[in-house]
Amino acid sequence: MSKVIQQAQKVLDVEAQAILALKARIGSEFEQVVRMITACKGKLILTGMGKSGQIARKLAATFSSTGTPAVFLHPAESNHGDLGMVENDDLVIALSYGGESPEFSGILRFVARKGIPLVALTGKMSSSLSKAAQVTLDVSVSEEACPLGLAPTASSTATLAMGDAVAMAVMAEKGFSSEDFAEFHPGGSLGYRLLTRVKDVMHIGEALPTVGLNAPLKEVFSIMTHKDVRGAAGIVDEKGDLVGVITDGQIRRRLEKSNDPFTGQAKDLMTSNPRTIDANELAEKALFVMEQFQINMLFVLDKDAAQPHKPVGILHVQDLLRAKVR
Repeated sequence: MSKVIQQAQKVLDVEAQAILALKARIGSEFEQVVRMITACKGKLILTGMGKSGQIARKLAATFSSTGTPAVFLHPAESNHGDLGMVENDDLVIALSYGGESPEFSGILRFVARKGIPLVALTGKMSSSLSKAAQVTLDVSVSEEACPLGLAPTASSTATLAMGDAVAMAVMAEKGFSSEDFAEFHPGGSLGYRLLTRVKDVMHIGEALPTVGLNAPLKEVFSIMTHKDVRGAAGIVDEKGDLVGVITDGQIRRRLEKSNDPFTGQAKDLMTSNPRTIDANELAEKALFVMEQFQINMLFVLDKDAAQPHKPVGILHVQDLLRAKVR
């Protein structure tokens, strides 16, 4: 094994162990931080210098995207007017592995004077930052992954992991849902996945291939080849409720086995109790159902309608792919 590969593997081992060591520190202080953030009426102010500052920026984005408004405050700039963004209802989270960054002096004096709560993430529990904070989370590591033991590597990884743990615990505590998440992520493939619902991409009206229970099989074959969505027909009863489905696979098997495949009615060939999806479900869930049960299409119902078992649409897997759900 080359030295390059050995070095890379050692880095991953050191950083993995740094993260795993944090598990034993998840206790009452962690719960207190989560409660403080959940109860915060203002916004989170995350601050840090150097690599800690870059981690703070990332965590501010994570909190904001998961239902907790957060901004990054540069410690040096805070001493030149940016402290104006910190309000009385806010909560400050300061990141500094050593806990002695001189740029923090202005922020620490300001929050102490204003009575604004301060949370610290540091590797030095006896540091000035730790002593100034109401609650401190320990992100210390036994060693850095840097061969010289100098560049922040394992320490910054541990700080990020602890911050993510806090953010996800707060998210769960607030009951933040996938629908809420979608509201904050309307762009790109993630937005398509989380915002697109079945009703947005299904075929409706004349494109809906349905026939009655007593429809001749010849009529069933015809409707399955002339509608926009080909390869399936929904069978409805006298009330218009979906009671069965006939697929192209059933048709092929009948053509292979029967000398007179057009004899009979829809009810003789249909599969009862077909799988369906609600019109208001996320399109991503429809794709999951199709993949789980290895089917290409679903008839769509509307559970909130006066007739909840009446098909209101049909959805093909290609519709989901075109909508960039996958």
